[in-house]
Amino acid sequence: MFKPIYRLFIELTNGKWSSLLLRKFARSPRSRRVVSRFAKVYRLNTIEMETPIGEYPTLHDLFIRKLKPGSRPVNQEEYSVVSPVDAVIEDIGTVKPSSEMEVKGKIYSVIDMLGDRETAEKYMDGTYMIFYLSPSHYHRIHSPVDGEVKRQWSLGAKSYPVNKWGLKYGVDTLSKNYRMISEIQTASGMVAVVKVGAMFVNSIETTHEGNELKKGEEIAYFSFGSTIVLLFEKGSFTPERSISTPFDVRMGEKVGTLRTGS
Repeated sequence: MFKPIYRLFIELTNGKWSSLLLRKFARSPRSRRVVSRFAKVYRLNTIEMETPIGEYPTLHDLFIRKLKPGSRPVNQEEYSVVSPVDAVIEDIGTVKPSSEMEVKGKIYSVIDMLGDRETAEKYMDGTYMIFYLSPSHYHRIHSPVDGEVKRQWSLGAKSYPVNKWGLKYGVDTLSKNYRMISEIQTASGMVAVVKVGAMFVNSIETTHEGNELKKGEEIAYFSFGSTIVLLFEKGSFTPERSISTPFDVRMGEKVGTLRTGS
């Protein structure tokens, strides 16, 4: 009974005009009045913010806040893969040969997520990791690996929520929501970074110029809570054994190791 009610509520509230109004408010000077309250409700760590809490001109500026240098040390072990965001790792698994991955009991198509079969086939029998960002998290996205961006593209439009309820009851949130995808060539194979937009505010802004990436380097930011999906080719990646989902992680912390074949 809950599932159809949930979907109906989302369809009624997640339209063009509701999204536009929320985005307009978050970027308007009027939203400054709720900045401090938002920080308290979501228990933001104001000590690590680059800008004092009282100096954010809008709620949007708080969402995309930067942190003081050194707040997120990046693991520098050779071939380590680091978390691209502050998040909760909701799931880790293997992409089935049918291109499917199961998340929270729901089946998602990697072909639909990436847009075509040829691209998806690289990741069959490979590993996926799902990172969920709540509104309380630091929203800037960093490269999980050293490598070269080979391709970047966007798909989708309207977005369902990407929290645990959205993953369980939404309509193919990870493969239908607005998303920006980057494929990065590493020494061990290709890594796909799928940046999935959240309900109401779909904005994903890129900040990196050029194709060469260093691990931990900023590449983009979300304008609201959202999700990152990492996809690794078969045999190219080993997750950290200490991670059992759900698992809280900070940007720069080691989440696995690339296999080099040596």
